[in-house]
Amino acid sequence: MDMYTTLVGFFQNGGPFMYPIAVVLAVGVAIALERYFFLANQTRINRRDFDQILALLRQRKQRELSSLVQKSRSAMCRIVADGLNRKVAGRRRQDIEYAMEEGLLEVLPSIERRTPYLATFANIATLLGLLGTIIGLIAAFTAVANADPSEKATLLSQSISVAMNTTAFGLIAAIPLLLIHSVLQSKTGAIVESLEIAVVKFLNIMEGDPGAAVATSQKSAAVARGTAAPAT
Repeated sequence: MDMYTTLVGFFQNGGPFMYPIAVVLAVGVAIALERYFFLANQTRINRRDFDQILALLRQRKQRELSSLVQKSRSAMCRIVADGLNRKVAGRRRQDIEYAMEEGLLEVLPSIERRTPYLATFANIATLLGLLGTIIGLIAAFTAVANADPSEKATLLSQSISVAMNTTAFGLIAAIPLLLIHSVLQSKTGAIVESLEIAVVKFLNIMEGDPGAAVATSQKSAAVARGTAAPAT
């Protein structure tokens, strides 16, 4: 109970700037929770789909692979689907790679969305705390100027103590937001790296597909037969 009373008193004595700092902290925590669960879910489903895609690629099960990437809405499957669609069209490795890189660029915004706001909110909370302290100090010195000389020291120390509450609360809000921002940036980077690795593995396994090589040679032979002039 004493702790609760102390916290309430700390908040109430901080002045009006405590409320916008509290709003910034609440919004930042809400974004952090949403991003954390989203990225954790993306990590889980991308790993699951990657294992399935890798197994199907190595077993040369093209039909099952196409069905999997069409059904799942994970970022991994969307990128692989772009590569498969370009492969079906009989394109070169470079064209397939470009298609998959384009798919990667399309899914990146949803993965990186709103995470940079946390660093911005941390800076805003710090600045609001400093601004509240400065305005509190201005008000304190103005009040002390008109006070009785015997009470000036006591009144000034009390006013400064109250004014510093906003700076303290701003830092209390900013430090966790910066830590959470760093954690989420790390998770985001890990997801992006896993997608880039998946693109390389897909291309390497596809390039070693003997079926693809046979299809390419048959297509080349058909083109050669079609362009050869008939004997007369």
